[in-house]
Amino acid sequence: MTDLMSRILDTAGGGGPDWLQERQASGRRLWNAAELPNRKTEAWKYTSLHALNQDFDSAEPSAAGKAELGFEYPYFGGCKLVFVDGYLREDLSCMDTPAGAQLVRFADANPEQVATIQQHLGSAVDTSRHLFANLSDAALKDGVFLQVAANAEVAEPLHLIWLTSTRQTAFTVHQRLLVIAGANSHANLIEHFDCAGNGSAFTNGITELLLEDGATLQHHRLHLEDAGAIHIGGVHARLAKDSTLESFHLALGSDLKRIDVVVNHDGPGAHCSLNGIYLLHDQEHVDYHTCIEHASPHCTTNEVFRGIIGDRASAVFNGRIHIHPDAQKTHAELSNRNLLTSAQAEINTKPELEIYADDVQCAHGATVAQLDPNMLHYLCTRGIGREEAEIMLSYGFINEVIDSIKLEALREYLRPLLAKRFSRDPKLTRHLL
Repeated sequence: MTDLMSRILDTAGGGGPDWLQERQASGRRLWNAAELPNRKTEAWKYTSLHALNQDFDSAEPSAAGKAELGFEYPYFGGCKLVFVDGYLREDLSCMDTPAGAQLVRFADANPEQVATIQQHLGSAVDTSRHLFANLSDAALKDGVFLQVAANAEVAEPLHLIWLTSTRQTAFTVHQRLLVIAGANSHANLIEHFDCAGNGSAFTNGITELLLEDGATLQHHRLHLEDAGAIHIGGVHARLAKDSTLESFHLALGSDLKRIDVVVNHDGPGAHCSLNGIYLLHDQEHVDYHTCIEHASPHCTTNEVFRGIIGDRASAVFNGRIHIHPDAQKTHAELSNRNLLTSAQAEINTKPELEIYADDVQCAHGATVAQLDPNMLHYLCTRGIGREEAEIMLSYGFINEVIDSIKLEALREYLRPLLAKRFSRDPKLTRHLL
């Protein structure tokens, strides 16, 4: 273990419910026995961890009110939990859990819920491949447990906001979420990571999604932290027979964002729709690694990620679809398209297919391009200024993915937010909204 790893582990602290102590100890052992990945580590070849080389403190509870935080968070209806620097703020939350769902902190779980959490927590995460999941275990003092009852139709979205505040020193936040969607249930979940101010925080976040037979989960994960933020985390899902995961990911660039998305098709007939957008400028960096494991027959995957990279920013996309020998009749497609708006911008994209079954339909592809000069010329000859035309074409590049979001309220929230990402001048974004 390096000195840096030791310093990061020191911020994890201790405490939490007694029933989490064993997992904490296991996470510490595995973290202590490991080494930080470097540029010679294949999965981290294009992503440096240099941004972690600073002194972090443990986060303390913040009593700042909504006005002091200066953060306007959206309300999509339904239940909303707001965490500031890793601590639940009931005064900022809407705690009315809809019928058919249980949403509790680990620390508040009753004995039955504790037994369920202990049985399933970590079951979707391969800690041998995901080092920072061990750090999450080592720091596991609390978390959030969402259980959707079998056959429940939870119409209103469940919204979790993880907010980091501005502090004098850099600090760490450890986020953990366990979701169990019961058989034939339907639910809509939004995970929202954001900053109040320009603080320097390192968020280590792990989400587990366990879908039972016939369950449908619409999952949205928004990484809207500012440029000084660091986020290393992942989403790990297991899909049982005939279940459906519809997942949307959005990442705005920052000093370092590394998100691993792993989906395991463990039952026949399971379906995964995985869509994502990443937008970067200045010298920001985003790294998405996705891995879809098809271990059962008659499963389908449709994965689409699009990125726009400008200035001196850099992005990484590594998408892998693994078809196991028993996964006959699989239909899987992967597409990654990237738009570079600067000659200094960089993208490293690597779509992968690994197939060990002979009766499958699979396709994958990646493109890297710049704005089409013919399209620019067309718009400019029709009275649109060049800068506005560039913004219109760039926004159009990701608009199809935004349209894939089924939750209308979320689409309407994201459109103006992303339009401001391209320009704060409303005259240049007037045609986008």
